[in-house]
Amino acid sequence: MTHTLSVSLVLLAAFIAANLPFINERWLAVWPRRAPKTLWMRVAELVVLYFLVGALGLALEQRAGQIAPQGWEFYATTGSLFLTLAFPGFVYRYLYRRRG
Repeated sequence: MTHTLSVSLVLLAAFIAANLPFINERWLAVWPRRAPKTLWMRVAELVVLYFLVGALGLALEQRAGQIAPQGWEFYATTGSLFLTLAFPGFVYRYLYRRRG
């Protein structure tokens, strides 16, 4: 797998994972729930999915070669990127007015 393909795969996985809590009512898109999820449940799910996508990126980086050391700046940047990618799902769930 080329470096460009692995970066694209991580970005696509991050976009899907960031919007997943907002487009369905299942916990981690697997386990059904009887009651709708609250905002705090969606945020907790977002954090779990952030770490899962990070694990995917770490695995791809390890497969490509040596893992680069990351400081707090790396996690601040990737967390901000993940929240930015979650914006369309948040808008769809909480700000978009459905008629009917």
